[in-house]
Amino acid sequence: MKLSPGYMGPNALPVPEVKKGIITASSESEITFSNHFHKGDPTQDISCRLFLPFAKNKIALEMYGVVIEHYAFSEKIRDERISRDRDGKGIAAGDLYFSTLVQLSKDRRFPNTLLRLATKTASGTRLEAARYTDSPGYFFDLSFSKKYGKTGRIIFMPYAGFGFYSWQTNDENRLQNDALMYSAGSDLQTSTYLLSASFSGYSGYKNQRDRSMQLNFELGRDFNNKTLKIRYSHGLKEWSYRTLRLSFIWKFNSLG
Repeated sequence: MKLSPGYMGPNALPVPEVKKGIITASSESEITFSNHFHKGDPTQDISCRLFLPFAKNKIALEMYGVVIEHYAFSEKIRDERISRDRDGKGIAAGDLYFSTLVQLSKDRRFPNTLLRLATKTASGTRLEAARYTDSPGYFFDLSFSKKYGKTGRIIFMPYAGFGFYSWQTNDENRLQNDALMYSAGSDLQTSTYLLSASFSGYSGYKNQRDRSMQLNFELGRDFNNKTLKIRYSHGLKEWSYRTLRLSFIWKFNSLG
């Protein structure tokens, strides 16, 4: 088996969520329902996220992961991934991620700047079905943004980021794969709506289908202390899934 995004399920080594240079002011709990469209590997999952800012929104902790995943892949996919799951159908639990966010700069002449340090655990199951890697990893990145416009009107915010992603493999000669992370996009935001488009990915050095790229589109609507989001990710190159996500977010006061 190859512990690489192109030889595993859609949640094994996903492109990290695009950050936008800013820690939001409120704490958030989120539940997401996802459908990953793929001719040989249709997959559905439920994931959760908890986001907790504190220290006057200069630092935040984030925890997230797939709670349950349902998969049903074809014989062709089974053989290509060297899977030992004969019928290609089953249920899996996903990896848990922990990250620390540090606001380095905000609302100054210099662009908003955010540092993210994240760890991928090995809590995912069904390695034999090539659903999760059963190995740890980590990534860190810097993201930048700048807002144009006034509160109460349409705000335009371009953003970009770059970083480093590393995960453990089962190759005795090269026990880990290292990748350059990148992202770029922009938001259009009103008092109640958010429209976002971005491009993100990472490029591993082994060149074994480890260079995932995707286009991301998002529409969000705020309802008092709640948010509804619809997100679509279109896989490019070596990550060929088309993913539709529906997220419900509850917002509450930060820790201070």
